[in-house]
Amino acid sequence: MTSLPKTKTKVGFTRWLFELDRILRGEATRPSSIQQADINIPVLGVSVVVICLAMVYGFCMGIFALVHGAETSLYQRALMQTFASMCKVPLLFVLTLVVTFPSLYVFNALVGSKLRISAVFRLLVASLAVNLAVLASMGPILAFFSVSTPSYPFIVLLNVFVFAIAGLLGLSFLVQTLNRLAIAERGKLSPTAQAPSRSESYLITEAELIDEGKSVAGAGSTSVGDPKADQAKPGQPKSQATSASFAPQPTPPKVTSPNQYPTRRPAQTKTGPLDQLQGVVFGLHVRKVFACWMVVFGLVGAQMGWVLRPFIGSPETPFQWFRARDSNFFEAVCNTIWNLFG
Repeated sequence: MTSLPKTKTKVGFTRWLFELDRILRGEATRPSSIQQADINIPVLGVSVVVICLAMVYGFCMGIFALVHGAETSLYQRALMQTFASMCKVPLLFVLTLVVTFPSLYVFNALVGSKLRISAVFRLLVASLAVNLAVLASMGPILAFFSVSTPSYPFIVLLNVFVFAIAGLLGLSFLVQTLNRLAIAERGKLSPTAQAPSRSESYLITEAELIDEGKSVAGAGSTSVGDPKADQAKPGQPKSQATSASFAPQPTPPKVTSPNQYPTRRPAQTKTGPLDQLQGVVFGLHVRKVFACWMVVFGLVGAQMGWVLRPFIGSPETPFQWFRARDSNFFEAVCNTIWNLFG
């Protein structure tokens, strides 16, 4: 009796991981998958996966405290700091989402989009999933440097760098998907729309190949119905001129491989989540509006991380859940760079 709920939970979490994989591969945001200008993803399931990924990266952040605690025999302090990091990283993204969601909806409405609040919320959850997936994938790199170096300023700057990379990729996903949703809403996005091919292999259509065969046949070969072909040249019988107009045209060769002929038309490829669709982009004013929102999101996320500090835990200070309000994120980063290099 007790085994059935566990089995259902395992199957449900596996399905949520599959939904995350669909988002990362772009299957959930392809033109053929976007219906009625909305993303079809389970918000609750993806949110659970996002929180788990945030806890994974929080554990990687706490490895620096674990290594230092093992060296100084301060095991309780190290375990508390690691547990605090695993709790604070999900809290960081949840609070940032709460603070920035109203502004995203208002900015989206200002540019003329008719996306509802639920669609905007699902889009933001999907972008956070991309952000946290990149962040968690770089967790082993952070763990490696945490074990191999005792420099606290270096670990702090490395975390800032990793957060910046993950944030840029997540926001790029957000903007590209907003573009696709807006176009799908206006009815301009066809299910077969594809992104430009990045490869150099192209294909020639059969009609173009026939046209090329006719042009290669030479200026001397003529087609049926050409009045000039029916006229005999001086010294040539009319019957010969007429028979020349009905001469069989050379048959163009068939395409046996994509690289056999010159490049003409890009081959269709699958659309990735960060690919820009061909011929459908935001206007200049729309890009400016969302660029402003991206800056706001980055500022809020950075300052929110400063408010929730410490995430790593300085070896020179005792354990604290939260530190007193002092300075700001950008001043602290400048001071950390000075302590590392100066």
